[in-house]
Amino acid sequence: MGWDSGVLLDLIGTNLGYWWIIVPAVLLGVVVGAVPGFSAQNTLIILLPVTLTMPVDMALVFMVSLYCATHLGGGIPAILVNIPGTGGAAATTLDGYQMAKQGRGQQALVLCFTASVIGGLVTSLATLALLPWLAQIGYVMRSVEMVVVMLFGLTLIAVVAAEDALKGLIAGMFGLLIGAIGTDHIYSTPRATFGFVELLDGVPLVPALVGLFAISEALVMIESETIARKQEGPLASNWAATVEGLRLSLKGWWQIVWTGFVGLVIGVIPGAGASIASFVAYQQSRMFSKTPELYGTGHPEGVLAPESANNGVTSGTLVPLMAIGVPGGSTAAVMMIVLQYHGVVLGPRLFVENPKLAYGVFVAMVIAYVFMLFTILPLARYMARVTIVPTRILVPVIVACTIVGAFADRQYVFDMGLALAFGVLGYIARKTGFHVTAILIGVIIGPLFEQYLVRALRISQGDLSILFSSTLGNVLWGLLVLSLALPYARGLLRRSASPAQARSPPGPERVLSLHPEAPGNRGRRLRRGPRSRRIAAGRRGAGPLPLARMRHSRPRPAPRAAAVGSGAQALDGLLEPLLFPVHLDGVGIARVASGAVVELQPGDLGAAPPDVFLQDLRA
Repeated sequence: MGWDSGVLLDLIGTNLGYWWIIVPAVLLGVVVGAVPGFSAQNTLIILLPVTLTMPVDMALVFMVSLYCATHLGGGIPAILVNIPGTGGAAATTLDGYQMAKQGRGQQALVLCFTASVIGGLVTSLATLALLPWLAQIGYVMRSVEMVVVMLFGLTLIAVVAAEDALKGLIAGMFGLLIGAIGTDHIYSTPRATFGFVELLDGVPLVPALVGLFAISEALVMIESETIARKQEGPLASNWAATVEGLRLSLKGWWQIVWTGFVGLVIGVIPGAGASIASFVAYQQSRMFSKTPELYGTGHPEGVLAPESANNGVTSGTLVPLMAIGVPGGSTAAVMMIVLQYHGVVLGPRLFVENPKLAYGVFVAMVIAYVFMLFTILPLARYMARVTIVPTRILVPVIVACTIVGAFADRQYVFDMGLALAFGVLGYIARKTGFHVTAILIGVIIGPLFEQYLVRALRISQGDLSILFSSTLGNVLWGLLVLSLALPYARGLLRRSASPAQARSPPGPERVLSLHPEAPGNRGRRLRRGPRSRRIAAGRRGAGPLPLARMRHSRPRPAPRAAAVGSGAQALDGLLEPLLFPVHLDGVGIARVASGAVVELQPGDLGAAPPDVFLQDLRA
């Protein structure tokens, strides 16, 4: 099929004519993705009588729009209530929920939506241009290469375990043991099933997902009135947070693009899926970031990377279906049923006999993502209000929806009890400092890693050298070692540079007390932001307002600072609104990059004790 402007415009016009199908499919897909346990696969199976009666091109547009929207919708509960709607949104909880707890839920939702749309658009357009070559990835990515890809995902356990390595590794190993339940991949011998027939296929993902995240988080929510912390102030529900989220998304456009391609490549591999893609993208994003220590604390890049990869998978999953007739996932398998019912011959012949249908599916995906942006983005400011809904109302709704979702996947009552068991396990893990994400990584990636590793060793009759026998596999091994060594090399460079900075002669400095009435501060032009007014209202009769609560009239880059130890939250909030870069290098002293020194007096700390220590988090 010769590509020219006329053919492309014809495909775009045809798919735009189906707007009355795309809009309801997008809205339904967002709802399905936002409800833990439900999926595009189950929904399309339920709607098979409808899609089988539609014309094939109309049915394909409907299925593709719903499929893409479910990937976007899965990030909504992941951000607002720490419950991933789909497996691909599990990595989004690491930073998205932290932003929601800080009162930035609306901004996190905008980051999620824009990353999903841009990642989906870029990968869909790339698939249109590179479809013949992308179809070959499924042939070159064999068991040896997939072992390394799975290791990329497993290394995220080490990232999650950064705060407490022992507990993180214990949680990851526990997840791997849970993933080993079921029958082995060679002889089909049952392992640790305890006589339950329902576990012969292994631990189902949906009950594990909703139990570890949804039910355990609901039990934790009971301990507080709302999700957003009161000390963060009233939740802003205006367009300013939406605009700020769009600005951060455009600022991180390259992050969205390259992680989207990570999802595209992994999506082309049959059986890999969005869960693997999002975890690998998050791990790689953190490894190559200039500020890896900010991941897990509410960092915008920690939302952009997994969401872009999660939606990059959508176009990749359809590549093997359309090009070689092999579905890349369970949802693509349902689409194949519909296409075969209508007499469509999948594979290379499709691009000769019906090229408009073969390429039109990816054009429909582009149109669906554009509709998603204008349909869902304005709703972010209203969705964010969920974080201030009283938990006594929110918790029963979450538990009821997740229990139904656990049942809906395989329609086993056993799965409902399994979800409750995982919920109790996740609650105990949270209260004792073990990371539930590390457990879930082991449950998801462990069986796939075992499958590919055992298959490779079976081919080589136990010879481990087969893992290094492939050129592409060796390249992936090199990238894996590089991604693991890069953070350590960066840390060594920082430590070697610190003594040199300490020996350098200090430049001219000016000292600013935190009290506005101190010498040198009188007459300084200051303006207060909304946080300053709230703090001032709460400090009546408590002495002068610290200078750090006010804002300079000359806007400068925001600081990256955090406090650890007793009184950490007080100091963290104290330094947050400053609009000049801060370098923290001692107890009670904040050295400003512009040459000034801010001295923290004991009276400036409010209720915080004077033995508060500060930690430098700048790159």
